[in-house]
Amino acid sequence: MSDSRLIRNFSIIAHIDHGKSTLADRILEATDTVSSRDMLEQYLDDMDLERERGITIKSHAVRVIYHSETDGNRYIFNLIDTPGHVDFSYEVSRSLAACEGAILLVDAAQGIQAQTLANIYLAMDNELEIIPVINKIDLKSARTREVIAELSQVLGIEEKDILQVSAKTGQGLTHILERIVRDVPPPQGSGGQPLQALIFDSQYNIYRGVVALIRVVNGKIAKGMKVRFMGEKVTSEVEEVGILSPKMMAKDRLKIGEVGYVITGIKEVEHITVGDTITDFENPAPRSLPGYKKPQPMVYCGLFPLEGGDYEDLREALHKLALNDASLDFMPESSQALGFGFRCGFLGLLHMEIIKERLEREYGLKLITTAPNVAYQVVLTDGSTKEVTRPADFPPPDQIESIREPFTLATIITPKDYIGEVMKICNARRGEFVDMQYMSMERVDIKYRLPLSEIIVDFFNLLKSVTKGFASLDYELLDYRESDLVKLDMLVAGDKVDELSTIIHRDKAYYLGREMATRLRKIIPRQNFEVAVQAAIGKRIIAKERIAPYRKDVTSGLYGGDITRKRKVLEKQKEGKKKLKKIGRVEIPDDAFMSFYKIDSDS
Repeated sequence: MSDSRLIRNFSIIAHIDHGKSTLADRILEATDTVSSRDMLEQYLDDMDLERERGITIKSHAVRVIYHSETDGNRYIFNLIDTPGHVDFSYEVSRSLAACEGAILLVDAAQGIQAQTLANIYLAMDNELEIIPVINKIDLKSARTREVIAELSQVLGIEEKDILQVSAKTGQGLTHILERIVRDVPPPQGSGGQPLQALIFDSQYNIYRGVVALIRVVNGKIAKGMKVRFMGEKVTSEVEEVGILSPKMMAKDRLKIGEVGYVITGIKEVEHITVGDTITDFENPAPRSLPGYKKPQPMVYCGLFPLEGGDYEDLREALHKLALNDASLDFMPESSQALGFGFRCGFLGLLHMEIIKERLEREYGLKLITTAPNVAYQVVLTDGSTKEVTRPADFPPPDQIESIREPFTLATIITPKDYIGEVMKICNARRGEFVDMQYMSMERVDIKYRLPLSEIIVDFFNLLKSVTKGFASLDYELLDYRESDLVKLDMLVAGDKVDELSTIIHRDKAYYLGREMATRLRKIIPRQNFEVAVQAAIGKRIIAKERIAPYRKDVTSGLYGGDITRKRKVLEKQKEGKKKLKKIGRVEIPDDAFMSFYKIDSDS
């Protein structure tokens, strides 16, 4: 079983909800890796969040033994299940770096979606052998022949080479397993060369420290070896190595091509990074493995603990989450309204929401998030360029020469009946039409250049709404382009609230300012004095709302007498309110900071 020629490393890649986790379940059952008594739906999705939402958030590795019906050999399959949502494409790239092949799964009812195309290109970039599979052929709504024709055209292969399965019933599963044996190449490498092992994931164990998931490319790693992490230049001794089958199972060593875990006792999470290379301390490798490209955060927001004393707990929790989420980027920041917290970078709104929920559930924290925004490049009058990730850090207008914002290439796949509605939305979001191609008689692939800031809030929800749920969206960062942008400030009772500031195109500033002032008027509770809510660009007020004060009838205790008695009391009340307005401070409710951005789990 130690022969590397009998090892096959592969991933399952697909758009969200096309059946990756279900197919992984059937493979675990067919190979008797998990007994029927212990079997659960979405077995590899071990987080509560994954089960509740029905999506895969993290990659999951498992080793199974398959007895081939064709040649009678027993093969080691290392299966790495991957997420399908566009926000988690970095997880897919990590998994593919540890594989030689990929099963491309396409839903027979939904057909090719935008993320399907993105996954195909990722697999091709990694030079993987792709096994195309049409899933859910047992559904009454399945369009199997049509989808096979689409996939054949996209991949440029014969229709007969595309497999048809039902992951739910297990129909056609054997054909997939035999194709893996036949088409996915065995791992390349040499046992005689110095150790090179790629860390493609890691997790934190409170008792044992960091557990790194690795793929051995050259050499071998054994218990008791002294190893070196080449990127971080940290040295340690191997306490335990083993495989995931699917639970952790200790072994004496891992050889070339094998996928498993290594525990070195290192508890400082910053010393082990995903994408690093492990080598032998005594006989080191000359260079690191190429690993994978570190993802670039696209969306930024502030995370602040509700209780000030939880700041250190939040810092520790973020460090531990960053272990198995290479795209999570964070740095400390402070706010007058919210205290001390962190400025965090995410790959999208769903990614942001998942991280917040994991921090609250797994670490017992109560958090406030500020409104999401993207990173801008500000060219100053002295010729220098400054990257700004929050509106509060923008320089004064007289120091700004120009502002550049990130643009994306968005791929939208939709039925042809909705082309007009889709283009109308894209044009309203400052989109620039690039290309349109018919994938079949009924479905169209539309490409637009769109500012990232126009996509991250509610673009996906609008797209689903106008296409009755049929459209799919994928996007990739293109470059930064100059735009006519302004900083919109919100003033409450004359005080600027930095957390409510936003960067927006000049053409839309008035409408957003009016809407934000109106919403704040409804959210902020009434005071004993009048509160003005204003939207401003620089020193110019563009919208204003008034929150009326509580009224108290101070004349109710006066009976009869001259009218001047009433006037005197009313004047006294008026002076008191004027004084209160000068010294009074308005408390802004926590929900105001996210009230303008509706985050949907499907976005």
